[in-house]
Amino acid sequence: MFKIQTLNKISPNGLEHFQREDYEVASEILNPDAVVVRSFKMHEMELDTNLKAIARAGAGTNNIPIDKCSDQGIIVFNTPGANANAVKELVIASLFLSSRDIANGIAWTQSIKDEGDNVPALVEKNKSNFGGCEIKGKTLGVVGLGAIGAMVANNALDLGMNVIGYDPYLSVEAAWELSSKVKKATGLETLLAEVDYLTIHVPLMDSTKGMFNTEKFNMMREGIKIINFARGGLVDDDDMIKALEDGKVSSYVTDFPEAKLLGVKGVVPIPHLGASTAESEENCAVMAVEQVKDFLENGNIKNSVNFPNAILPRTPSENRIIIANKNVPNMIGEISSLLAENSINIHDMLNKSKNDLAYNIIDVDGDVSEAVIEKLQNIDGIITVRVIN
Repeated sequence: MFKIQTLNKISPNGLEHFQREDYEVASEILNPDAVVVRSFKMHEMELDTNLKAIARAGAGTNNIPIDKCSDQGIIVFNTPGANANAVKELVIASLFLSSRDIANGIAWTQSIKDEGDNVPALVEKNKSNFGGCEIKGKTLGVVGLGAIGAMVANNALDLGMNVIGYDPYLSVEAAWELSSKVKKATGLETLLAEVDYLTIHVPLMDSTKGMFNTEKFNMMREGIKIINFARGGLVDDDDMIKALEDGKVSSYVTDFPEAKLLGVKGVVPIPHLGASTAESEENCAVMAVEQVKDFLENGNIKNSVNFPNAILPRTPSENRIIIANKNVPNMIGEISSLLAENSINIHDMLNKSKNDLAYNIIDVDGDVSEAVIEKLQNIDGIITVRVIN
C-alpha cells in the first residue's frame, strides 16, 4: 500500500482517484511515498528517504525545494493547464476592469448609501468620473502563449480585439491551440510598441524577474493597460508605481498585490483569485493524483518540473526497474552490463534526459533481487533505484 500525505486542503473529488484499497491518504502520515500539495511552503521540511514524488496541484512550484528534490531523486510534478480556464476568465474580466473604472465606480456608489432619495441624482451627476473606453478594436499583447495565454488570445479575438502574441519557446502543442488570426511578434520590444493592453503569462525565473520595468515601460504606448496573472515578481513594483504616476501606464491589474501597491491610483489589486474556482481546484487535484498514481504504479512521468517526461506502456507480467541518475556518459552501458552479468534480460527500455538529470524505465524478464538493486545503486551517478513488480 502506498502512503500519500496532503499538505493543504485538496479537493475530495481529486483524492477519490486514489483507490482506498491501494492507498492510505492523510494530512498526518509517517514516511509517505508521495506528497500532494497546493501552496504549503516545503522549503524548511525534512524530506523523508522514502519520499518518491511531490505533486503540486497547480502550475507554480516556488513553494517546493526543487534542487533538494532533484538531489534525492524525488520527482516533482505540477498540473499545467488544469486551472487555465479559471485564470483566463479573470484575465478577460480584467480587460474590462482596466478599461471602465468599474471597481472605483462600485466603491463610490457604496459610499453614498446614506444619501437616501438623493442617490439617483448623485449617480447621474458623478458617473462621468468613472468613464472609460471599449476594448473592441484595441490591440492586446499576450506575452507567453502557453495554455492560459493561448486561451486569452483566442477569446480576445472573439471580443473584437486585435491580438499580437510573443513566445520564443512556443511549443508545437500550444501552437495548435492558438488561432491563426493571432499575429506573431518578432520580438518583445516590437510587441510592446504596438499594443494598448498587455497581459503577462510567463514563468518567474531568474531571467524573468523584474523583466517589466522602466526600460520596458518606456517602449510602450502612453496610457497602456497591463494585466498580470502570472507572478508578482515579473513586474518591478517601484517602476510600475512611477509609470502610473507619470501616466505611462493608466491601469495595472495584478493578482499579486504587495503593500506598496495598495491605494496607488490606477492599481486594481485582486487577492490572488486566478485559480480560485471549485472547478479549477478539482481539475488540478485530479490531474496531480493521476500523475502520482501513474508514477508510483508504473514509473511513468508526465509534467515533471525537474525530471524528463518518460512514458512506456507496461505489460503487467514483466518487472520494471526505475532508475534516476545524473546525466553522464556511459550510464546506459553500465546499467545494461550489470543486468546482463546477473542474467537479467532487458525486454524493453526507455531513457530520457533533462538538463543534468536522466531517467530510465527498464522492463525485464524475471525477478530482480535485492543484491542486484544494491549493485545498481552503487553505480557512480545513480540517484535512486526502484523495482515495480
